Amino acid sequence: MAYNIIWEFRVPKERIHDFEAAYGFDGTWSALFSKAEGFIKVELLRCTEEEGRYLTIDHWISQRAFDAFQAKFASDYHSLDQRLEGIATTEKRIGAFSI
Repeated sequence: MAYNIIWEFRVPKERIHDFEAAYGFDGTWSALFSKAEGFIKVELLRCTEEEGRYLTIDHWISQRAFDAFQAKFASDYHSLDQRLEGIATTEKRIGAFSI
């Protein structure tokens, strides 16, 4: 069963390039996630109706795989999160979904 975490971001025009580089398919977050077993991919969706609005979908094989990632890489996760602080004006976790 796949486990997917969806986030919504609002990004100022001057930070769009930085945001896409960090949150895209082969971005900084994906590089960190790919160190863990069970990571599948990150999808970055750009809104066609509102500039600077994005969704990301983090795909994992299971919630257990994601939980194991969080336990093993908590320090790296928090460090990267702090480094990217302010790249988006808002960040909202929509939720976790499975299929």
